[in-house]
Amino acid sequence: MIPANHAPRTTHQGTNPHAPQPTSLLVLARSLWRNRQLIAQMTKREVAGRYKGSVMGMAWSFFNPVFMLTVYTFVFSEIFKSRWGGIGGDDSKTQFAVVLFVGLIVLNLFNEVFNRAPGLILANVNYVKKVVFPIEILPVVVMGSALFHCLISLGVLLAAFAVFNGYLHWTAIFIPLVLMPLVILTTGLAWMLASLGVFLRDVGQTIIIISTVLMFLSPVFYPINAVPERFRSVIMANPLTFIIEQAREVLIWGHLPSWMGLGVYTLFATVVAWVGYAWFQKTRKGFADVL
Repeated sequence: MIPANHAPRTTHQGTNPHAPQPTSLLVLARSLWRNRQLIAQMTKREVAGRYKGSVMGMAWSFFNPVFMLTVYTFVFSEIFKSRWGGIGGDDSKTQFAVVLFVGLIVLNLFNEVFNRAPGLILANVNYVKKVVFPIEILPVVVMGSALFHCLISLGVLLAAFAVFNGYLHWTAIFIPLVLMPLVILTTGLAWMLASLGVFLRDVGQTIIIISTVLMFLSPVFYPINAVPERFRSVIMANPLTFIIEQAREVLIWGHLPSWMGLGVYTLFATVVAWVGYAWFQKTRKGFADVL
């Protein structure tokens, strides 16, 4: 939950919550730029709030992915003795955990925002009712927090890969470009779900089921070529599949990403983001009445 006390002051489009709100991407870009300092401040508060009261504080953001990777490495190398298609050599068992961890990083980035979105406005009622506040930035703040934890996990992943292999692929520099379309898509979904969560309280429970299905229909724990041909189209229709595969291409296999695929995905994600934002803007005038 984003703290509502000591809310920062900001200028916005009037004080009437029932006034029509603009829905263009240009207005959205201007709003994000105008409120960039507020977004950064609230993102820091969001990250810090997660570890508030704990002895280790922000250090948990580093130790959590380290612990996860350690457990995966032990379980899959020593117990399951798993191998991933395409990995050769004596270190293939430990490499399985690294490859799996890439999928989990992408999955966690998506799920952290996707699962929280339906309750986002409900958890910040004061911003809707009492304060002149650009509530359209709330999903962006949650995405900023998710990206922070994603960055920490990527750092742990790259360190582990370097330890296991003694080198890093130069193509790892493309990982921001690989993740960007997913960030756009997820933020668009977050705007839509944040709005729906105000009017339909069952959305939050439904999203938990959907995120679980997406996890098992994503090539996180298995390579895509292990899926029977007749089911492969279902896996490929999952919006996480392409990003997970491209992340592995640049981080693990040392290949360039599919620029054509990323371009098409970005175009699709931008359309989804605009639809989600437009829906949010069109329905926000009813938030105060329902809440």
